[in-house]
Amino acid sequence: MSHQWQKLGLLYCPSETNQHPKLLSHAANPLPVHLHEDIYRIYFSGRDANNRSSVGAVDIDIVSLKIIQEHHQPFFEHGPEGSFYADGVSIGNCYHVDGVQYMLFMGWQNPKDGHWRGDIGRLIVQPDLSLLLESEVPFISTNAIDPISLSYPWVQKAENGGYHMWYGSTTTWDAGNGEMLHVINYGSSHDGQHWERKGLAVPYELGRAQAFSRPTVIGNIETGYEMWFSYRSGSGEKYHIGYALSRDGLKWELALDHVDIDVSLVGWDSEMIEYPFVFEHKNKRYMLYNGNHYGKTGFGIAVQKPAI
Repeated sequence: MSHQWQKLGLLYCPSETNQHPKLLSHAANPLPVHLHEDIYRIYFSGRDANNRSSVGAVDIDIVSLKIIQEHHQPFFEHGPEGSFYADGVSIGNCYHVDGVQYMLFMGWQNPKDGHWRGDIGRLIVQPDLSLLLESEVPFISTNAIDPISLSYPWVQKAENGGYHMWYGSTTTWDAGNGEMLHVINYGSSHDGQHWERKGLAVPYELGRAQAFSRPTVIGNIETGYEMWFSYRSGSGEKYHIGYALSRDGLKWELALDHVDIDVSLVGWDSEMIEYPFVFEHKNKRYMLYNGNHYGKTGFGIAVQKPAI
């Protein structure tokens, strides 16, 4: 069962007067990469005036909660018209294969004559932590198992030397209540490059939890797995953060009543909380997350209280 989260406050919110045109607003999908000591480079998805997202970053001491350096140039920009990431880049997480660090992302397409959709792309994280697109072709695209749209992937190395992947997949744009059915599916890989998709991982409940996004996972086969994610009920509510448990990482059970973090009474995260990223640092477990308006109010941090 999850322990209670203690919110430590807003960490970063971009200022339009001090930003690159591609990073005018928003700091969504925070993704931390450890630099040294208590300092992390936290990548995020910022937006331009047309709501197209690109990747920015800020270096933060997560213990003192101080900004060390704000990077004013984007690390990676959305693509040209016709590309699979033409209308945005929403980042997932990083993983290593054969000494190379990769960053996965959701590439947005928003055609004028159709519904928006996404594919999964992959960036190479260079030794200097700059980002390079691996291919103009999606790393993972739609198929018979995922026929409509893909979103935020999370990859984690498995005990057998292979890799787990949990990712979002659209089943329908309208499940009958005006809300999409967007679930978290599972895939596995022996080499981190080629993936076998296995279908639904986390159960959904229409009218309670049916629009999932951005899974973040901690655990292993010995201790079991924990997952946090954003979800909407389909009844008109905005995003909240949800929680699920699994013994093997393949089959999950919802534990929404045990997430122990919710919107604040007032302030930057009083309407919605979403896009969690959970990580461990110096024997403490932290969560980066977004608040109101899909990250327009920046991202904050919470720490998990020890069990009593």
